[in-house]
Amino acid sequence: MADISVQGLVKAFELNKNVLDGLSFEVLEGERVGILGKNGAGKTTLFKLLAGETEPDEGTIAIGTGKRIGLISQIPVYPENFTTEDVMRSAYARLDAIKSRMEKLEAEMAESRDGAPLREYDELIAKFQLYGGYEMETDVNRVANGLEIYGKMRAQPFASLSGGEKTRVNLARLILERTDILLLDEPTNHLDLRAVEWLEEYLRSFKGTVLAISHDRFFLDRVVGRIIEITEGRAEFFSGNYSFYVAEKQRRRDEQQKKYEQEQKEIKRLTEAADRLYQWGTGNQRLMKKSQAIRKRIERTAKTERPDSERRMSARFREKDFSGDEVLAIKGLSKSFDGRTLFSGVDLLMEGGERIALIGDNGTGKSTFLKILMGEEQADSGYIKKGPSVRAAYLPQIIKFKNPNLSVLDTLVVSENVPVQEARNRLGAFKFSGEDVFKPVSALSGGEQSRLRLCTLMRGDINLLILDEPTNHLDIMSREWMEEALEEYGEALLFVSHDRYFINRFATRIWELKDGSVSDFRGTFEQYRLHKESAARFAEIKKQAEAREEKPKKKIKPQDGAKMIAKLEREIAAAEDKLKKLDFEEEEFSSDYEKLLEIGERRNAMEKELELLYEKWGELSE
Repeated sequence: MADISVQGLVKAFELNKNVLDGLSFEVLEGERVGILGKNGAGKTTLFKLLAGETEPDEGTIAIGTGKRIGLISQIPVYPENFTTEDVMRSAYARLDAIKSRMEKLEAEMAESRDGAPLREYDELIAKFQLYGGYEMETDVNRVANGLEIYGKMRAQPFASLSGGEKTRVNLARLILERTDILLLDEPTNHLDLRAVEWLEEYLRSFKGTVLAISHDRFFLDRVVGRIIEITEGRAEFFSGNYSFYVAEKQRRRDEQQKKYEQEQKEIKRLTEAADRLYQWGTGNQRLMKKSQAIRKRIERTAKTERPDSERRMSARFREKDFSGDEVLAIKGLSKSFDGRTLFSGVDLLMEGGERIALIGDNGTGKSTFLKILMGEEQADSGYIKKGPSVRAAYLPQIIKFKNPNLSVLDTLVVSENVPVQEARNRLGAFKFSGEDVFKPVSALSGGEQSRLRLCTLMRGDINLLILDEPTNHLDIMSREWMEEALEEYGEALLFVSHDRYFINRFATRIWELKDGSVSDFRGTFEQYRLHKESAARFAEIKKQAEAREEKPKKKIKPQDGAKMIAKLEREIAAAEDKLKKLDFEEEEFSSDYEKLLEIGERRNAMEKELELLYEKWGELSE
């Protein structure tokens, strides 16, 4: 059954230019769908149409009967005195109305023996329970903690929050409303890694329907099961997550290119044949007619469009050969801000060629840490020593240019003191070409400004590149361009990022800033995640074991204990057998990403079960 049905949708904001041009698709109940498309393709416009914020010029939108839609990008206006807590609890307006009516009915039933109020009261109790009335307090705390909306922020006036914080609180409100259809427009933009992972787990267990516009490729891989790409105002469908979409899109492009080349080859052959017959047919009506018939056949041929060759970033960092192993030596580094210690006593060593991701929750001081490394901020104590031949370049989170009124071309010529032709070549490598190079920098989007700043870093003596959230404000294609450029950079790289796809691609070492100190993990992000999961599992098992030890142990008769041990050994053998079968399944489906994820989840569950069985066996054996 379809929760959303869109047929022939047309929407234009400029004369003779349709953003959506006959868009049609259906989303079934409970589906999780990713909406992709270039910036300006009409993704946000589509969401506003679905939410009823604007009307289509043509076409129809049908929403499942009784289904409620929640749009994350839409932040309602609240009374001035509303706190964050008030906004979250406004999700319970329906339950508050039911509760208020129940209280009135209780008063009526106390004064009258009429059966009607009792029947209505029973119906309202059922509704109150169905809509989660008895779990309100638990749900508010669970969602607020998951999205890192803590005590101080909950008491703060909503109007005083930043735009990102308001978006986060609004997301919490939508979740608490138990909306049937969630429209999420860049939901991970203002969340740190921990909050993003919480949201992913929530959405995976969410019983409703989810449509998500996102540039977070890791999020799309973990949450969605289908992709709708908006191209030229119409929909193209991919029946899988983001990784499937990438592979399938390339397969379709290759297939289209092959078909196009075959058609062009056949058209060329027919054209040459028609030309020869025309030349030979002077005075010969039969040959002339045959020539004309071939030309009509060429005209009738269904011509395949040449696939767009998505221009890749041809940028190359010309790094300087690094002599010496030591890039950065950090000793006893400490920094406090407004009476709060961000970090203290940090001792770290970075060596040549390492690629390090600095991660941590929002507000832990990651950007401050980078600014101290670059000399833009002063540490309270400690020191930083750079290798003697280290030449660093820094891409900050907020891009600023000294003279934003200069053109793109003049900015590079002036800032880097390079000839015009070299500047144009470098800009072309970063997809600034034609009239684009004459635009003022102030007219560029945030992503274009990041790209321009990165272009200015392409000097010949860089051997330490420091990046602060480099993929912020970039669409997926721009992120891939940047990644291709960075792949060619072979020297030391230190970056802050919440983009797990980016981290996974580049990091060979993880620095995690948490609780005022930096932990050092040597390995990839995937290895780091597995390490954290194992540590959390071990801590939980240890906690459960300690709790069991505190309880008085029951005395078990030897004969009963032997039977229980034998039973446990059979269960352990069966569990180990299942794990072996999973090994065979992983080999069988080694190229099926979705199947491997599902097998991985089953393996995790089975390993947890096996751990508990071993613990019970150990206790009984003692």
